[in-house]
Amino acid sequence: MSQTIGSYPVGLFLSETRPTILPADMKKSKDKAKAKELEAENAEVVEVVEIKEEDLNIDSRTLWLKAQSALEMGHHAYAIKLCHAVLQENPGFIDARKLARSCAIAANAGKKVKKGFFGGGGLALMKVASLGKKDPVAGMMAVEKELAKSPFDDQANDILYDCAMRLNMLNTAAYALENVRNNASANTMLLHKLAEHYLARDFPDKAADVYADIVKRDSSDTDAIKGGKDATARASMKKQNWEEAKGFRDVMKDSGEAAQLEAANRAAMTRDQIQGKLAILLEKLAADNANLMLTKEAANLYEQLEDWTNSYVYYARAYELSSMDVALQSKANYMKAKSSELELATVKKAADDNPENAELRAQYENMLRERTSQQVNEAQARVERNPTDPQLRYELGLALYNAGNFSDAIPHLQQATRNPHIRTRVLLLLGKTFRSKGMHDIAIKQLSDALADLHGMDGTKKEVLYEKGLVHLDMNDKPAALDSFKQIYEVDYGYRDVAKRVEESYTM
Repeated sequence: MSQTIGSYPVGLFLSETRPTILPADMKKSKDKAKAKELEAENAEVVEVVEIKEEDLNIDSRTLWLKAQSALEMGHHAYAIKLCHAVLQENPGFIDARKLARSCAIAANAGKKVKKGFFGGGGLALMKVASLGKKDPVAGMMAVEKELAKSPFDDQANDILYDCAMRLNMLNTAAYALENVRNNASANTMLLHKLAEHYLARDFPDKAADVYADIVKRDSSDTDAIKGGKDATARASMKKQNWEEAKGFRDVMKDSGEAAQLEAANRAAMTRDQIQGKLAILLEKLAADNANLMLTKEAANLYEQLEDWTNSYVYYARAYELSSMDVALQSKANYMKAKSSELELATVKKAADDNPENAELRAQYENMLRERTSQQVNEAQARVERNPTDPQLRYELGLALYNAGNFSDAIPHLQQATRNPHIRTRVLLLLGKTFRSKGMHDIAIKQLSDALADLHGMDGTKKEVLYEKGLVHLDMNDKPAALDSFKQIYEVDYGYRDVAKRVEESYTM
């Protein structure tokens, strides 16, 4: 196989001209720039958790449903735009990438792909690749726009793979290269990368399929022939339990026990099936409580049962066993929050159902204070570990806002506006924070800035307009408030109480 750089022949980048000798000051400047670039590449990146449709918030789910409807109606460009809007807020939602790619394939069917001097996307993709090294999330959004024009482009999919790997989005990374595999004229170097990716994740059967695909395209590829044989043998050994136990199925004593769990692992498991699978699993864990795979599986099963407390316990244990896997830590924190929310909601309901019970009301208020304080402490600890992350600054600002510490929240939220992916949400919260401090003119400025970044009337824009209307009412500027409420009323009659506010203004 010829040697390549990315998806390009090495010879394309070679030059017979002599190297330019730079003056000392220019060389020093280039050295500094290179050092900064290396520092950016090696900077610690927060992992992105890959999610499913049920994990989307209401606004994102609405956009996702619209995207699916647009696809059904054949409005491919609009569907892609909606998918991009969902991915902007939820980079870990792989289904949106898949739908966007399906639409791009349909939209570009029969079109001739324009090639730049440096390959499919030319210099534009080189810039995207550079961005991806500094900010993988931004890089992924940028490359999605390129893939909308050329969904099978080798270089673009390779960039998506690289960004996903930097964020530990393993399924997204695999999908990027699987998309390359669907292209009959794909660079087989990327298919080798896909096979190696599957082997690293202990999916030898998938790797064997990829190697077989490579051999079909190039029967002289000896590396693929050997790789296919090795992967097939490894898959067989794994299936027959001939190698050291590494996965959940491998720890079963016999095939009968494994079959029970395999049956329970079908897509539509009942609660009884989940509990049956969990019972078998806990027996195994009792004998091998340091097994990471079993611990993660137990956490997942408790999560499916909505037993948030036990799910938290097992995710926290898995985090310890995994040598501090950030994704598992995030999952554990989420389960802990869900557990606290459920406990708090239970006590609140009891207090609401018994309004004369002062003890229950006091218990609820104490729990609420403790939980709010705990959220602030946890958010503060995360910021101390990674003070340059705008997302963590936003979370701390939100926790402080919920605790009523408005002045303390402001500097963290102001720092969080540097992240364009969350800027609108941050400006909305800043507007609420300044309103809570009685600084209405500054609140209006934050909300106006947020509106400038919003175009379509989605859930976020409605919330910003509604909050802006409330601030105008605080300032006794009823015409301006009514203007904000009317903008929502024109597109969503049922949003909160805007219908009542707008219609009453005509009877006064």
